[in-house]
Amino acid sequence: MKINLKEAIKFHGHLGPYLVLGLLAGETALKKLKSKKYFGLKVSVWGANKKPKSCLVDGLQLSTGATYGKGNIHKYNSRIIKILFFDKNRNRRLTIALKKDLIFKLNTLKGHRDSEAFAKKLYNLKPLKVFDLQSIT
Repeated sequence: MKINLKEAIKFHGHLGPYLVLGLLAGETALKKLKSKKYFGLKVSVWGANKKPKSCLVDGLQLSTGATYGKGNIHKYNSRIIKILFFDKNRNRRLTIALKKDLIFKLNTLKGHRDSEAFAKKLYNLKPLKVFDLQSIT
């Protein structure tokens, strides 16, 4: 189920591309793994340790229901953003990484207005336009 942007902004405080990428990545993982939100899913995130990249984690929490309180989402230092989703109930994994052209675009954004406009565009894109997926069974 697609998270409403207004709800995401209310939770996170503002609209930005990394928040939207977290939403899209989580929604994509749930769909591909045929997983349920909240329980049975473990999310590991690399490369989202500093702002604005860390906003990705809020999008992941909203879209998957994995939270720090339940201990089923973890963040690790890395230069490259990568997300591993593990469905413990079905013993299935999915890795999501950002496409290289997306990384380039993110690095060229100038200021909040530019970032917000790009976030709105991202929200309506198909996940395969922005992510590289690797299923591991």
